[in-house]
Amino acid sequence: MRAVDIIANKRAGKAHSREELEFWINGVVNGTIPDYQITAWLMAVCLKGMNFDETAILTELIAKTGTVLDLSSIADFVLDKHSSGGVGDKITLILIPLMAACGGKIAKLSGRGLGHTGGTIDKLESIKGFNTNLTIENFIEQVKKIGCAIASQTSDLAYADKKFYELRDVTATVDCLPLITSSIVSKKVASGANVIVLDVKCGDGAIVKTKDEAEKLSTIMVEVAKRLNRSITAVISSMEEPLGHNIGNALEIIESVEVLKGRGAKDLVDLTFELGSILLTKSHRTETKEEAVELMKSKIADGSALNKFRELIKAQNGDDSCIDDYKKLPKASIIEPLKAEKAGYLKKIKTYELAVACKILGAGREKKTDSIDHAVGVVLNKKVGEKIDLEEKLVDIYANDKEKLAIAEKMLAEAFVITEEPVSPEPLIYKVIE
Repeated sequence: MRAVDIIANKRAGKAHSREELEFWINGVVNGTIPDYQITAWLMAVCLKGMNFDETAILTELIAKTGTVLDLSSIADFVLDKHSSGGVGDKITLILIPLMAACGGKIAKLSGRGLGHTGGTIDKLESIKGFNTNLTIENFIEQVKKIGCAIASQTSDLAYADKKFYELRDVTATVDCLPLITSSIVSKKVASGANVIVLDVKCGDGAIVKTKDEAEKLSTIMVEVAKRLNRSITAVISSMEEPLGHNIGNALEIIESVEVLKGRGAKDLVDLTFELGSILLTKSHRTETKEEAVELMKSKIADGSALNKFRELIKAQNGDDSCIDDYKKLPKASIIEPLKAEKAGYLKKIKTYELAVACKILGAGREKKTDSIDHAVGVVLNKKVGEKIDLEEKLVDIYANDKEKLAIAEKMLAEAFVITEEPVSPEPLIYKVIE
């Protein structure tokens, strides 16, 4: 078998056999297939596609190229959640302790932010002392003991995917649905959970821009998971505006705590309950979605969910006093309001531009080795559809650098579209695919 023949087969639109894909993945991992041939194959897949069976085999093989966690000693059902990336998306910080408070066992391996989307690990590292670098043994033991853990992805998780992604990023093959599927689902398979919910974002602030594309991606991921004996449910949710009000690492910790205290923004609460109800029913904690929502509401109301977040922070050596005193979190030296230049109704927030402005302030990174400023970001005062008065505050900008503030301020001024006519926001949840 030759690599060139495999490339030619896919270029001709033929489906790969398991044997071809095994040969291909082995060659990628051991270095016998050079980058230029991998790139040619990636482009052929991007142009000709893959069927569900091919994508499932590829996903399985990628998952096996690194550590595959065995979480069966934790419980019959181990939960996990993944987001395709958005702006102000702090759902993981809320959902993980909430699921543990509801009696679930949830093991979450998360990543850092890259590009315009934020990363859960960066947000948690706003908390003094918080350790995200758990060994696999400590990770499993913590989930057994307190019901939850959030840790950095192990460096050898789905190794082949790292190689593919390096090349996809520079060859215009990132937005290929079979390749996106194999990347996301292989890591979920390798992470070991057996009840998984995927939050597939679509819209201006997401990687996937349209509902149609999001539905296609969700369908492929769910079907591939079935072939690999994993229970995955995909929730397609809107990223036409940021989730909640706070964008930026420490700012998002604050808003997450506010949700767990029962004072959260409606969109954050609604999406948390949607994702949580799927996990609770699929793991047989509750029989219906309605029962799941009532259980989650009760765990927030009686303080159990907040206490579980405190327990999580303590278990990972963080300073849990930040829950009671937000001054213990990194704080920006400058807080600058941005006011509306005209009255009307907020028609649109250019979410991508808003995210880029936050990155300019220092909240994000261009490459993984960049350092970030945990204190900076923005806090929205208005959401889409709300009435705005002249000179009313749209956002507070949190900054530590006046030059960066000036650049971000100009960008943010263009990110809010105000109209004279009343408008309605997009639905938060478009569709659930299982």
